[in-house]
Amino acid sequence: MSYITGVGLTSFGKHEGSSSLDLMSKAASLALGDAGLNHGEIDGILCGYSTVSPHIMLATVFAEHFGIRPSYAHAVQVGGATGLAMTMLAHTLVNAGVARNVLVVAGENRLTGQSRDASIQALAQVGHPDYEVPLGPTIPAYYGLVASRYMHEYGVTQEDLAEFAVLMRRQALTHPGAQFHEPITVADVMASKPVALPLKLLDCCPVSDGGAAVVVSRDPTTEACVRIRGCAQAHTHQHVTAAPALSEFGAEIAIAKAKAAAGVGISDVRYAAVYDSFTITLAMLLEDLGLAGRGEAAARVRAGYFSRDGEIPLNTHGGLLSYGHCGVGGAMAHLVETHLQMTGRAGDRQVRDASLALLHGDGGVLSSHVSMFLERER
Repeated sequence: MSYITGVGLTSFGKHEGSSSLDLMSKAASLALGDAGLNHGEIDGILCGYSTVSPHIMLATVFAEHFGIRPSYAHAVQVGGATGLAMTMLAHTLVNAGVARNVLVVAGENRLTGQSRDASIQALAQVGHPDYEVPLGPTIPAYYGLVASRYMHEYGVTQEDLAEFAVLMRRQALTHPGAQFHEPITVADVMASKPVALPLKLLDCCPVSDGGAAVVVSRDPTTEACVRIRGCAQAHTHQHVTAAPALSEFGAEIAIAKAKAAAGVGISDVRYAAVYDSFTITLAMLLEDLGLAGRGEAAARVRAGYFSRDGEIPLNTHGGLLSYGHCGVGGAMAHLVETHLQMTGRAGDRQVRDASLALLHGDGGVLSSHVSMFLERER
């Protein structure tokens, strides 16, 4: 058994003059304070990778910078799934007695510390070095290919995809840390600049500076008791040219295993936090996870199903599409927001019931998947 005992999150957007280590430290300090722990009580550190600071020993570099001497240190790299993969590993470590309090942290100054070209080049390397990268595709291009096929097979339209961007922006409007606070409409999304058709600018997450951290502990350290009830992973491919059929991507495998581990069903879920690097990502994952039927997620968005006061509130901080995306820390913001909702600390964003939450992370081009269930004990 393990508990998420503390969370920390910076605002996303521009943090001029802050390095990746600075942003990680700020988030980590907030998480330790939230957990009621001091530096000396942290005996494990899990660190997400940084494209701005790609050190071969980033976990121990951060430990030194932050002033801790852990008995266990590990850096993890599975793309956008890294945050939940690290949390799952922390859960495993405390259950095995390897560590008692594990700090999980990530952050990057990707917006102010890396040029646009450098960012495009770094992220494009998820592609196959012989069969994809030499042809010049970007991450949006890979997802554009997937979107085109998904739209063809399931009758999804560009207007349908736009609904997800509108929802995420609406969710972000009342969060002071979100990168974007201007409301948008489906028409705005449709009129935005083409990036990799059918994906347009507002179908894509922004590049951000930011940091996020959580503490996973063997025992509760405060009155807030949010435990990891069950989690699982699936890795079906790395390169889009080797991807299975759309109906066989790893999200379905991961969620099935996580449901079995947690002993719960989708009907038990009261809050959802789902990776949303692009509108097509969110649409597909919601359907893969069983939160909507094939081709039906957009209709549920229109009906208010995933709104703050809907049946299953989704990404109430605004997600990657509107809170922002700073690499590994971007997806970890979903976890922080979930914890705040589950402990009744989300302020104006608070939902009526977040007693059982489903989180899902995606890395690469829908390549690596982590599903996780969190439960509030009291």
